[in-house]
Amino acid sequence: MALVDTADTDFSAAPSRRRGPLRPVALTSSRRRIEAASVARLFGGLDAALVILVSLAALGWSGAPLMSRPLGQILPLATGSATALILLRAAHLYAFPPRRSLNLHLARIAGVIVAASAVALATSLIAPQGRVNASNWSAGLASALLAAHALWWSRVEIWRKGGRLTPNVVVVGATPNAQKLIEAALASQDVAILGVFDDRAARSPDTVAGVPVLGDTNALLTYPLLPYVDRIVITVPQSAQARVRTLIDRLRVLPNAVTLFLDVEDSAARNATLSRLANASIAQVSGAERDERRAFAKRVQDIIIGGAALIIGAPIMAVIALLVKLDSPGPVFFRQRRHGFNNEAILVWKFRSMRVEAADATASRQVSKDDDRVTRVGKVIRKLSLDELPQLINVVRGEMSLVGPRPHAIGMKTAGEDSARLVSEYAWRHRMKPGLTGWAQINGSIGAVDTPEAVRRRVALDIEYIEGQSFWFDLYIIAMTIPALVAARHTVR
Repeated sequence: MALVDTADTDFSAAPSRRRGPLRPVALTSSRRRIEAASVARLFGGLDAALVILVSLAALGWSGAPLMSRPLGQILPLATGSATALILLRAAHLYAFPPRRSLNLHLARIAGVIVAASAVALATSLIAPQGRVNASNWSAGLASALLAAHALWWSRVEIWRKGGRLTPNVVVVGATPNAQKLIEAALASQDVAILGVFDDRAARSPDTVAGVPVLGDTNALLTYPLLPYVDRIVITVPQSAQARVRTLIDRLRVLPNAVTLFLDVEDSAARNATLSRLANASIAQVSGAERDERRAFAKRVQDIIIGGAALIIGAPIMAVIALLVKLDSPGPVFFRQRRHGFNNEAILVWKFRSMRVEAADATASRQVSKDDDRVTRVGKVIRKLSLDELPQLINVVRGEMSLVGPRPHAIGMKTAGEDSARLVSEYAWRHRMKPGLTGWAQINGSIGAVDTPEAVRRRVALDIEYIEGQSFWFDLYIIAMTIPALVAARHTVR
């Protein structure tokens, strides 16, 4: 994690720009964060494959069935391999703590190799046929694991410096608990605490353990770095139950996960809590809980299906691009800032369907029937939803998903009012990546949301999807999208 030095702490700047000792130099959106558990699974799986390959090479395997080999040749390698893989996990060699150097990490790997080699060679005493294989295996294992873990370590350092491995947190409550949490974070560097907010700002100090107090809860609700915040942690005394309930009610409108961190007396419990903050939830009270395996399956689905759709649809997109260009002067594509995951601002791609001079980047006026801003080609591609095809680029890039709440333009208005103000749970739509299609769309909520009732219905359907999302649910929605578009062919879009 690239952290600013304490000497660089700036308390004279505007509150939202003040830096503390834990604020990263470069911020990364929470959408791009990688959980430590996923890193451990990835490198653990790669190590298992590597150990198997080393074993096959030591046996001189050329494709012949392994069961045709004498047991004495296989047994030393099997026991050594099992020992190596068990010790790699038992020694927590997939944790890659921020303060551990590469030399220390490789020294621990060397210890595992020595132990596994000793087991393999000891086994060869009772299975002499495998003695040569065990010696070759030990040499191969040493070369492979040391080289691989040097690579794993450097990869983790790149992710950490880019902010992808270190969750960003803001603390609510300038309390002794906050002080203890920040001090533990400074010692471990497992979590980046960007700032402290307190609903009693007038009585709060300027800093807590060097981390700036940036304002009250109203300031938090408009904090410009919220798209980069993975978790909001409420640190209050257990006795302040009414205050906790008030804070939860105020913060539940945000898409960010909100965690309740109660009194922790001993340092061991504090460190355990900090580790859970870095890897999972504790006392989750609001926000969507991230399921890393489900997110991984969804991402694989997006890459495979979205990538295939982009390739197959390329000729159609080329024809549409030509027609748009011939129909009216201006660019082929229209890019609009919309809300993505965790309120992150993303640029969404569309085929241009309006005259350039009439383009409405903030959707202050939603499209209506016989809208004079829409071009001739635009009417056709909007009716068939073909103007949305370039959003497959957003899907492949990871900014959107195939299925999710449709992204709305930032500042979109409904009947002259900001759409986000019509529904208190509006931001809950952003607890998941926006989608090319969604549960709301196959249930008839397609096109403009030009009445308060239409906004409320779409938000309700989007939240229903987020709460029930699964791999198979997504496939069902994808399969039902074209029939839904056909049924809604007369809807204004």
